Amino acid sequence: MIKIGRNLFLSFTLRSSFGLGFHHTTIVPTTTNFKVPSSSCLKMSSSSSSSFDVSQFMTGDRPSETKDYIMQQTMIRVKDPQKSLEFYCNVLGFKLVMYREFPQWEFNVYFVAPVDAATIPSTPEEQWNFCMRTPGCIEVTWNYGSEKEEGLVYNTGNGDSTGTGDGKSIKGGFGHIGITVPDVYEACERFKKLGCNLTKTPNSGGMKGLAFMKDPDGYLVEILPQGEMITKAVDCDGIAVDGGAGYKDNSKK
Repeated sequence: MIKIGRNLFLSFTLRSSFGLGFHHTTIVPTTTNFKVPSSSCLKMSSSSSSSFDVSQFMTGDRPSETKDYIMQQTMIRVKDPQKSLEFYCNVLGFKLVMYREFPQWEFNVYFVAPVDAATIPSTPEEQWNFCMRTPGCIEVTWNYGSEKEEGLVYNTGNGDSTGTGDGKSIKGGFGHIGITVPDVYEACERFKKLGCNLTKTPNSGGMKGLAFMKDPDGYLVEILPQGEMITKAVDCDGIAVDGGAGYKDNSKK
């Protein structure tokens, strides 16, 4: 999870390197400083099913060669860039910080991040530098002609059959991107009013206080709180906190 705005964090979940629509994440070396959220934002069980001691990865210095690396981007392919930009900018509050068009190769890329518009430089060269030093961007990639195809185009990695030759669901590696918000319940009320596809409201499922929705291409977006995992009596779908179905594994159909 990476802090990329005053009231917004971005996280990424991958189960493996497999995902047909999801392409890659990128780190770049930079001298920009940024704050990592406190570990108090995470709630973990006191008992662990891990088969090895993970505490070694939470202590000690980073390798000196990596001290200025940042988690800069994750890339997704999309069917219709206008719809995707409307979702990430108008619904999630991101801004387009840099874009490039490659007609010779028939694709465009659009980098979005939750930053203030006033901080985005005016020239393409400055925008490139700004983008490469901004943690947690999403690279939205559009391959020309995909917007003309019928139905969904790209596999989201979550028990998805899109793009498979036999029509059967895969056990995908890519899981979701994630944002954190001051109040999950209030955010979901807004998302519902905007017509978003909420696949899990805060009180549904076995894990209470968090939510999931889909972007225009079906990629999951997790909504988490910026602090304690609180619950409220009723969520945006009218589901009581003690209601809702049990836990659902998104990697399975």
